[in-house]
Amino acid sequence: MSGTSRARVAYQPALDGVRALAVAAVLAFHGGVAALPGGFLGVDAFFVLSGFLITSLLLAEHRHTGRIDLVAFWGRRMRRLLPALLLVLLVVLLVSRKLMPGTELGALRWDELAALGYVANWRMANRDGDYFAATGSPSPLQHTWSLGIEEQFYLLWPLLLIVLLGWAARRRAVPPARRLGVALPVVLLGAAGSALAAAALFSPGAVDRVYYGTDTRAVALLVGAALAVPLARRDEAVTGPPARHPVLGTLALAGAALTAWCWATADGGDAWLYRGGLTAAALAVAAVIAHAVVSPASPTARLLALAPLVWLGRISYGVYLWHWPLFQWLTAERTGLTGFALLAARCAVTLAAAGASYLLVERPIRRARRLPRPAPALAGTAVAGVAAVAVLGTVPPAPPPKPAIALDAAPPTAGAAAGSPTPVPPARRPGRRPGPPRIAFLGDSVSWSLGTYLPEQTKFTVSVRAVQGCGIARLPEVRYIGEPHPNYPGCEHWDARWQRGVRADDPDVAVILLDRWELMDRKLDGRWQHVGEPAFDRYLAGELDRAIGIAAGRGGHVTLLTAPYTRRAERPDGGLWPEDDPARVDAWNRLLRAAAERHHATVLDLNRRACPEGRFAWEAGGVRVRSDGLHFTPEGVQRWIAPWLLPELYRLAVRGA
Repeated sequence: MSGTSRARVAYQPALDGVRALAVAAVLAFHGGVAALPGGFLGVDAFFVLSGFLITSLLLAEHRHTGRIDLVAFWGRRMRRLLPALLLVLLVVLLVSRKLMPGTELGALRWDELAALGYVANWRMANRDGDYFAATGSPSPLQHTWSLGIEEQFYLLWPLLLIVLLGWAARRRAVPPARRLGVALPVVLLGAAGSALAAAALFSPGAVDRVYYGTDTRAVALLVGAALAVPLARRDEAVTGPPARHPVLGTLALAGAALTAWCWATADGGDAWLYRGGLTAAALAVAAVIAHAVVSPASPTARLLALAPLVWLGRISYGVYLWHWPLFQWLTAERTGLTGFALLAARCAVTLAAAGASYLLVERPIRRARRLPRPAPALAGTAVAGVAAVAVLGTVPPAPPPKPAIALDAAPPTAGAAAGSPTPVPPARRPGRRPGPPRIAFLGDSVSWSLGTYLPEQTKFTVSVRAVQGCGIARLPEVRYIGEPHPNYPGCEHWDARWQRGVRADDPDVAVILLDRWELMDRKLDGRWQHVGEPAFDRYLAGELDRAIGIAAGRGGHVTLLTAPYTRRAERPDGGLWPEDDPARVDAWNRLLRAAAERHHATVLDLNRRACPEGRFAWEAGGVRVRSDGLHFTPEGVQRWIAPWLLPELYRLAVRGA
């Protein structure tokens, strides 16, 4: 920022207060505070304030120098935003390498690169290409989507503003006093276009495109920019002490009330948000900012300028950067805390990290009067270095060597088929194709991870027909980790896909493992229901009967594996999501046993093998068996599950071969 523009845009502590309230709302939302389900709109408050401040600075520079120095402007933005971001990206890489399952490291690589390129919003809007990333724990860089939108605005808006102001300067019909105002119609038109795009593109089943899109979320930035134009013209005309503005004060009060109502009631999937609600929320914040700026002695400005709010506002950028990965790492499982205690611990660590970042990294670089001559080259080198670490540091570790399994030995009985009916030996099948016994795995992604990671065998063949993202429940309205989640395409025809697989493989033993989609809330008979409720159990039993019938369609024997307990993700307050409730797993496993009795199938108690102490466990037998709280690890399958499972399956297979 040039010295001239610094002198003309005075620091206003009330604006730090706006930042503080905005980031506090985001922290409360991500911390699971029930009273603020719309706290995510704190990001929109940031957008409004950013649009206002950036436009004010650009107009002030043009007013007093007759030009806008783009290189200097972008350099200031880089000094302000890039150092802290690079630090966070490096820490996220190092920590995630230790904490994140290998199946999700590839997705993190692209998240890192997208954050570096300030296009994370488009990355998050289109992150569903990787099933394990799309259904896994949220990315530790998910929050960088808002930085992407802001940086795209910082890149394009100054260019457009220069064109508009240059055009006005060449038009004799535009008096000098009105030249700044030529930007206002363009900004208002852009805001209207963004609001219309959000309304047109909104779909209840595909909210991510509208939520993360630059075109659909730019309305808040443009509302802030629109506010800056008349206030900049006012600065030219006003001399003397500030006057009272009762009308603006009334609007600010109404804006504060509307903001509070939105933060207390909104949901990210609400249609009204994208059909005018985001625009109304942005206008409400703009009214508060306008009153605080125009009347610095007003109650609005004095309240926002309270010392604690100003302090939090000054470090708000670092708070926002650090809070999301820290909230992901400081889980209830790791800390032993839940509810308010967990939120307090997360916030305390976040404030400490943000304060250190501000004092040791952000402020020194911002205040340095002279940076070294090769500063741009150093910045480019730093970005390239982080990008290289992102690529090289997210390569999953090589899988361990696959051990040999003694198939003829009697398998361990403890935890094998306890509580299961005695299996009926399958009859030899007429017309069976020649060759070694064949075993096929059917089910969802948990079955896929189990079947895929089994050691290679010479005495029988294994095929994996499990479909990632598809169980046997096909009711279309689903709740997953608290949010609406449609069935993946093709899941409604799971039975046809299973039939094709069974016909192609002609298995001697068909293994069914289902451990997620049947445990979620689904809408049945007009209300949300789940396993364990009589009507829903009847629905699941019917689908399970069909699944067993298809698996046995070529005369092979059907083996059902009980679902192990899971811990896929925590609620923001540290509790379990309903689909991770052990009671639901137990209810589903009871349905499995009942179905096995009806169809003379075998039940093998995988739950007891994976969770030997009767509760969810990351490790069993001294080996990590779960990668992400749901799927199995290669070493867990090969060193703990396969030595128990394969002899059982082989014995069943050879009886029918």
